[in-house]
Amino acid sequence: MEEKDILLKTIEWLNATVASLSATNKEQSEQIKNLQERIKELTAQVAWLNRQLFGRKSEKLRAYDPNIPDLFADEFAGLQHQAEEKRDEAVGKIEKEPAEVRKQNRQNRKMMEDLPVLETETIEPAGVDLSLYRRIGEEITKVVKHKPGMLYVKEIIRPKYALKDSTRLPPAGQKGVEIAPMPLMPVDKCIADTSLLAEILLQKYEYHVPFYRQIQQYRHLGMKGLTESTLDGWFKKTMELLKPLYEALKREVFSCDYVQADETTVPVINREKHKADKEYLWMVRSVMEKLVIFYYDDGSRAGAVIESLANQYKYRGYLQCDGFAGYEAAFKTNPDVRLLNCLAHIRRHFELALDENREMAEYGLTQIQYIYRIEHCCDKAGLPYEERKAKRLELAKPVMEAMKVWMETEGIKYSQNSLAGKAITYAYSRWDNMMTCLEDGRLLWDNNLAENVIRPITLGRKNYLFCGSHEAAANMSVICSLLATCKAHDVNPRNYLNDVIAQMPYHKNATHEILLDLLPHKWKLKHPESILTKQHGVSDN
Repeated sequence: MEEKDILLKTIEWLNATVASLSATNKEQSEQIKNLQERIKELTAQVAWLNRQLFGRKSEKLRAYDPNIPDLFADEFAGLQHQAEEKRDEAVGKIEKEPAEVRKQNRQNRKMMEDLPVLETETIEPAGVDLSLYRRIGEEITKVVKHKPGMLYVKEIIRPKYALKDSTRLPPAGQKGVEIAPMPLMPVDKCIADTSLLAEILLQKYEYHVPFYRQIQQYRHLGMKGLTESTLDGWFKKTMELLKPLYEALKREVFSCDYVQADETTVPVINREKHKADKEYLWMVRSVMEKLVIFYYDDGSRAGAVIESLANQYKYRGYLQCDGFAGYEAAFKTNPDVRLLNCLAHIRRHFELALDENREMAEYGLTQIQYIYRIEHCCDKAGLPYEERKAKRLELAKPVMEAMKVWMETEGIKYSQNSLAGKAITYAYSRWDNMMTCLEDGRLLWDNNLAENVIRPITLGRKNYLFCGSHEAAANMSVICSLLATCKAHDVNPRNYLNDVIAQMPYHKNATHEILLDLLPHKWKLKHPESILTKQHGVSDN
């Protein structure tokens, strides 16, 4: 072979080798790039986990220390107590006395026998000429009343009269024996007065004290023989009494044109599976009118729940929510409902990306900070809604439009699995809904108010742990709606419940207008003494 051919062969081999090495190098560079990207993601995840484990978080679990008392002792004691009560109830049915009414009366007397009688009310027959009658006895009804720190008995005395001259006919419209009718009681055949029923509701849903702990308190105050099943029965009947108010409140909320919605979890006992299922409770808050409802639909979180509610009351207006896809699916084809999203949720995603890509995350957070700074200046100046809208269009709109363009160009640089990519994707997909805030000066940039309303539910489930059934969760919606609305309007919930529980037996077939006057925001107009003074530093819901 000639030297020339040898050189050509050598050159061809070298070129092939170079090409192969170049391809290998390119492949390895791509692998290195992917690995670096993965390292960034994992580094960010490690940083986030470190914050969760070692950061200053109130939710952080402490290491087990045998010297520390068991934090769940009360809960387990309550469960044991509940089981014992059910056993006693079953034994009671087996050994049931034939005279059920007498048994109930004896039990009522037993519960009250150690309580002092501090109040007496005598009710005389109305429209009766008592000079024609002689007193032949009286009917005495005892009810248990509550004052903070004590229980006592109130006696309702109804004197009984008979005609002095039994040979004479009673006057027209009157009877031979006269006695005043008993006032309507909130719960029929119940020894609990309105004050005690109101306190039971407040203790559980305002102060988060489970029924079994309340029974312990009432036992210490002198009431004997009170059981959790009795307390639960009083609760159910009181909720039936208050349901018309709840229905009127729902109608009022959806008659407004700007609401916020959110959902939270509620453990509910599944008796078939013998465990607590994670179910969902919905919340809807009318922003301007400060009315709140909770709604439970067999624990469903499907967007169809909020869609059904809106359709039922023919809702038209703005609905602000977090990024849950169920809202978008529910109202995608409904032109009457304009969705707003939450800028605070968008900000949280950029905060999570700080450890992975600080430059990108800080840019996004800075733009969001500009928007809030503009809003702060509007608040400080006390601008009315129209002027606030004008200021947003002047200052906030350019910021938001620029950020949208930035996300369109920046988003393609990051992996969809990275925290940076997730932050941009989350923000961009909801940015048009955020731009809706520019249309009306009343609209808020976030739904933090809605989250504040839900916090008591979170505190409650940490104390009473679960709802016993779907019915119990639905009943919880009734009382929590009224209490949340009281809080939003600075109404003393104890005064409010005492009054409306006493009134509702007389309004079982009331019109919507009458029920409306009994809702907290209307009720307080006639009871200014029950408006609470705001505490310094305590935010309004």
